[in-house]
Amino acid sequence: MSKLRGKVWKFGNNINTDDIIPAIYLVTTDEKELAKHCFEGLRPELLEKIKSGDIIMAGENFGCGSSREHAPKALKGLGVSCVAAKSFARIFYRNAINIGLPIVECPAICDETSEGDTVEIEFEKGIAKNLTRKREYRFVIYPEFLQEIISAGGLMKYGRSSENV
Repeated sequence: MSKLRGKVWKFGNNINTDDIIPAIYLVTTDEKELAKHCFEGLRPELLEKIKSGDIIMAGENFGCGSSREHAPKALKGLGVSCVAAKSFARIFYRNAINIGLPIVECPAICDETSEGDTVEIEFEKGIAKNLTRKREYRFVIYPEFLQEIISAGGLMKYGRSSENV
């Protein structure tokens, strides 16, 4: 997982799974298909602007609402490299890890970063840097087994790898 760098797209508090991917599109689990509708009710212009490797940054309780894997899958299909938030809904947090979408809880960087800033996240060191503003922040490092799951691309891929049999 090591280091990610991307442009920031900001969201507020309590972004729920229906904001991320409306329930009408839950007929598929294909990440690319889900991505076509990601945030369409909240920020439809984002689909045209976001680039692979960009970072979603949000306030409190990101991913609240229904316990569906479709939300982190849609973000991953969109090319989002990471979601940083002040806090995550518990089920979204685990679903993101299970499908291999890196997430970071770091309230300070979320408060002090604007949309369009470039951020770099070093998972093994627990450091998030706002490169635009030249500021550095610390966050709690994932336990090693969670880092391995995310690096493998998710829980299923981790479980299938010959090293973990």
